[in-house]
Amino acid sequence: MNGSPTSVAQPVTAVPGSRTIGEIADLYINRELSWLDFDARVLEMVDDPDVPLLERLMFCAIFSSNLDEFFQVRVATLRSQQDAGSQAVSPDGLSAGEQLAAIRTAIAPLLERQEAVLVDQLLPQLEEQGVTIVPWSRLTQDERKHLVEMYEQRVFPILTPLAVDPSHPFPYISNLSLNLAVSVRNPATGERRFARVKVPSLFPRLARLPGSYRFVLIEQVIAAQLPTLFPGMEIEGWWTFRVTRNADLPLEDGEADDLLVAIETELKRRRFGRSVRIEINTEMPDEVEMLLLHQLDLTDADVTRHRGPIDLTCLKELHSHDLPALKFRPWPNITAGRVVAADTAGRSLFSVIRERDLLVHHPYESFASSTEEFIEQAADDPAVQTIKMTLYRTSGDSAIARSLIRAAERGVQVAAMVEIKARFDEATNVEWAKTLEQAGVHVVYGLSGLKTHAKCVLVVRADEDGLRRYVHLGTGNYNSRTARLYEDIGYFTCDPDIGADASQLFNHLTGFARMQQYRSLLVAPEHLRTQLLELIEREMAHGAAGRITCKMNSLGDPRMVRALYEASQAGVRIDLIVRGVCCLRPGVPGVSETIRVRSILGRYLEHSRIYRFDHGDIDGGPVHLIGSADMMPRNLDGRVETLVPVRHPRHQMWLDSVFDFQLGDDIGCWELQASGEWLRRHGTIDVQHQMQRWVEERQRPRGS
Repeated sequence: MNGSPTSVAQPVTAVPGSRTIGEIADLYINRELSWLDFDARVLEMVDDPDVPLLERLMFCAIFSSNLDEFFQVRVATLRSQQDAGSQAVSPDGLSAGEQLAAIRTAIAPLLERQEAVLVDQLLPQLEEQGVTIVPWSRLTQDERKHLVEMYEQRVFPILTPLAVDPSHPFPYISNLSLNLAVSVRNPATGERRFARVKVPSLFPRLARLPGSYRFVLIEQVIAAQLPTLFPGMEIEGWWTFRVTRNADLPLEDGEADDLLVAIETELKRRRFGRSVRIEINTEMPDEVEMLLLHQLDLTDADVTRHRGPIDLTCLKELHSHDLPALKFRPWPNITAGRVVAADTAGRSLFSVIRERDLLVHHPYESFASSTEEFIEQAADDPAVQTIKMTLYRTSGDSAIARSLIRAAERGVQVAAMVEIKARFDEATNVEWAKTLEQAGVHVVYGLSGLKTHAKCVLVVRADEDGLRRYVHLGTGNYNSRTARLYEDIGYFTCDPDIGADASQLFNHLTGFARMQQYRSLLVAPEHLRTQLLELIEREMAHGAAGRITCKMNSLGDPRMVRALYEASQAGVRIDLIVRGVCCLRPGVPGVSETIRVRSILGRYLEHSRIYRFDHGDIDGGPVHLIGSADMMPRNLDGRVETLVPVRHPRHQMWLDSVFDFQLGDDIGCWELQASGEWLRRHGTIDVQHQMQRWVEERQRPRGS
């Protein structure tokens, strides 16, 4: 093992022998600090010389985007709890105020590290490759002329300078907007005023200069032309700033007669959420900073100061340019072998699924040629009578939604459970819900008090031997864009029990049916928690022969953490692959000595949830589960989730191979220590590249 530890979590103290696991707060890593640990791991990818330059910039942008969401949701929630005088504490024993203080302490060094890597390493290295973000002061006369013309034609007409004086109140600053704070002086009277100019977001932040890969930040172009906005005034200075607001929708389903209207109303209110953070330039004068803090009802503790550009999510724009030498080498788009064979023979995916269940692994295997094709064929197949589907996050230009519309227009009964409460995708989902409804799709917006996070498609088809239900269940969203970036598993089956369960699930989602016991599916919130606890207990009965292997996005549910601790005390070997939040401490003597926790980051976002219990079957054999649920309170108690058992030996072998690769001895990963620190292992093997080669090898025709 090598590398340096990275952690903002609190260290564990000695475990008193007289207390139970459930009573020991320091056995639980704080959820918010664990989330920041995850973003710290993202930041380590920015500093990794083995990652191509533009990919490092992309990780830099992802780090910033992650922090934006963290402040909009997690910090905002803690601020609300603190303001309300809540006495509640987190499982690790911290109050809202204590968590906010710990967050502030943790974030400062992360931001300093991000800026140091960007300013001192990445930007100079990019310039060596001919890609430069150029300050206005370094532009040639011709370049300035080009930008001034662009400004006059495209930018100046949409700018609105807003002054602050007795007749002009302080303007509203919208969430995550980039702004210029401008100090102007009237040369005739000597009077000084503050003004705000909002940087428009209608076009790219990085203005490209013709015939080159030289870019200028649009705010520098605007700043250079401030005299055109304040004619006759002296510009004493300008500084950028950005405000983050509470963006968590407070809607309680039971309060709304019309959920769609209520969500649209709350989306408008989101713009006016309480301020929770302000980002400013280090050069901003104290008097301007104090004015902003006073007007935004913030304190010095809510300020982050930057010596480089504010809002580094704009670095994603550089990644969009055609610079293959500075990016990951593209991997071939592979279609699952059985799908290729069927297509070659002119057979449908339904015939493939009738022969045997189909398992696909994205993006190593194509999402378009499997999941999208399945829904497209269902939409056009005259034998298909019904299509039912859940949509949690979908893309703005969704081929799947278009297939549903086409099916409805030709008379197929189509029902879509569109989750319009999916955070930060509400607006997209609202628009799709309206479009689908106008086309004749039966649209349901969600269940009261729950989000529908399950990934499920049910197709009822009139086969030659009678009606048959075809089901797709997955770990990822029905989103063609993220399907190329997120690692996920998709499972197709026409198993009668799973088909019956899927019908029951949709009846629950669209009607008034109560959640009942299912034959094969594990479904939250009614049964999933209990069934997972039973599977853990079943392994405990086998002592040291028991084994649990789980891959998930997050592990933060206290009861699940406690159950895994108890299983470890019984001798069960437990391997956990957790990409993000992990509130469990592995390797604590007497508590979790048999537990290992890894985190893997790479060119793909590890998104699949896979669970294996070696003695989970009633007959004592292994149980493999895939689906949408993490071990988090929200997944187990606050959402409709599904896990499906994968029973075919070939498919179980595939899932076991995923575990074998990701638990290998010489792969690059992070390992969680009992102290709460994440220690990076710089292995010689890139596990995602290894997986890609393995998939390519399995799809290669024999003898080739």
